[in-house]
Amino acid sequence: MNLLRALATVSGMTLLSRVLGFARDFAIARAFGAGLATDAFFVAFKLPNLLRRLFAEGAFSQAFVPLLGEYRNRRGHEATKTLVERVASALALVVLLVTLAGMGGAFFVVWVSAPGFADDAQKMQLTVTLTRIAFPYIFFMSLTALAAGILNTWSRFALPAFTPVMLNVSFIVMALFAAPHFDPPVLALAWAVFIGGFLQLAIQVPALKKLDLLPRLWINPLVCFRDEGVRRLLKLMAPAVVGVSVSQVSLLINTIFASFLENGSVSWLYYADRLMEFPSGMLGVALGTILLPSLSRYHADGNHDEYSRLLDWGLRLCLLLTLPAAVGLAVLGVPLVSTLFQHGAFGAHDVLATRAALVAYSVGLTGLILVKVLAPGFYARQNVKTPVKIALVSLTATQLMNLAFIWHLKHAGLALSIGLAACFNALLLYRGLRRHDIFSPQAGWRAFTAKLTVALAVLAAVLWFGSGSDTAWLTMPFGERLVRLGMLVCGGALAYFATLFALGFRMKDFRRRGAE
Repeated sequence: MNLLRALATVSGMTLLSRVLGFARDFAIARAFGAGLATDAFFVAFKLPNLLRRLFAEGAFSQAFVPLLGEYRNRRGHEATKTLVERVASALALVVLLVTLAGMGGAFFVVWVSAPGFADDAQKMQLTVTLTRIAFPYIFFMSLTALAAGILNTWSRFALPAFTPVMLNVSFIVMALFAAPHFDPPVLALAWAVFIGGFLQLAIQVPALKKLDLLPRLWINPLVCFRDEGVRRLLKLMAPAVVGVSVSQVSLLINTIFASFLENGSVSWLYYADRLMEFPSGMLGVALGTILLPSLSRYHADGNHDEYSRLLDWGLRLCLLLTLPAAVGLAVLGVPLVSTLFQHGAFGAHDVLATRAALVAYSVGLTGLILVKVLAPGFYARQNVKTPVKIALVSLTATQLMNLAFIWHLKHAGLALSIGLAACFNALLLYRGLRRHDIFSPQAGWRAFTAKLTVALAVLAAVLWFGSGSDTAWLTMPFGERLVRLGMLVCGGALAYFATLFALGFRMKDFRRRGAE
């Protein structure tokens, strides 16, 4: 398995999902605008989506993939298949109970999530109805995460990376074509969540059958929860839930801070974060996804040298791709924000305020993605506690920096706090890997760093002189902005990679086979 090709596949699928995500937002805005109905839907979708991030795609995946890799390498196919069936049965039972509880207690869920809705009976009732329709999403997505973990462990990366596309397609179709057939029309969005979750699970079933790992659900749950593998999984998941929760808590606290600033601060942070999601999703999530299965296999085989070399490869590739993205976001802040968002009520002041947050976020982009590379170095060894402890320290550091920066930098200070804390998190993870002799840098880092610095300087110069004045971007027509931005991005990428080529970088130097 060529890991570079796998990275390109996962990144490409993630890019497709991100682009369709923007199309989804456009379709929802076009069909429903902003008002009572959309407020009700976004609140209804909030909790099941949060549970998906915490349990299905976060804590569960981090704990399950290393354990599954160990079973595959050391215990054979039959034992692995039994583990999959018992984990699937236990997971299905737990999330089914959570789903039924969420649907039955939808009124309480909405009251806790949006207590202000209680003053409007119509809005409250609509949100409760939408919540009951959307809540089964967590059931589908938990089993989808299990299927994705299996496929990733067997190096089938493309299909799991493609599955989020199905949710966006479901939203677009239901918003544009099905909404007029519902009363009220916003019910179509809740059913889009239900259908999208089902489709993401369904499209993975044939691939699991092909691997002979499509699980049968056990009737007796006691058999499942007494299983050694299931008990180990639960022990690994407990700290992982805390670790994944940290980032969500940090964002929530930042929103609270921003709510005390001038009107628009929360929105400026949101739009800047949307731009950050492109490189962080395409590179960070993709690198973490392809590294974890191979690291788990090397650990199961006791191959510590290859384990360290794979981490070294991941770090170099991370810096090679994320540092230019960070430079691009910082230098092209106004061109990017004005081209994508300066329409209608979103004016020049909003562009400049969003640019300030984007520049602050870009300081920590590399740190955010490095965490996705370094943390699997612990997860693959079934050590979840160390990254969790480091994440808690980083959360504390974030809030201390919020208090220090918010007075002078306002909303940009909140973004800067998250970025610097991510760099601090990455530094502590790196230090931990070195101290425990898990990772040893390979030769050639000094030359690599020097050449990379030269290429980044060339990139920054091309973008800086090519972009021109901010005032021009704020006043030029949309079509001209779009063409000029496209030329800048292509010209900057060409200058960066041409400089790397001239300094001796070759694609073949970054090709690497994963663990078989």
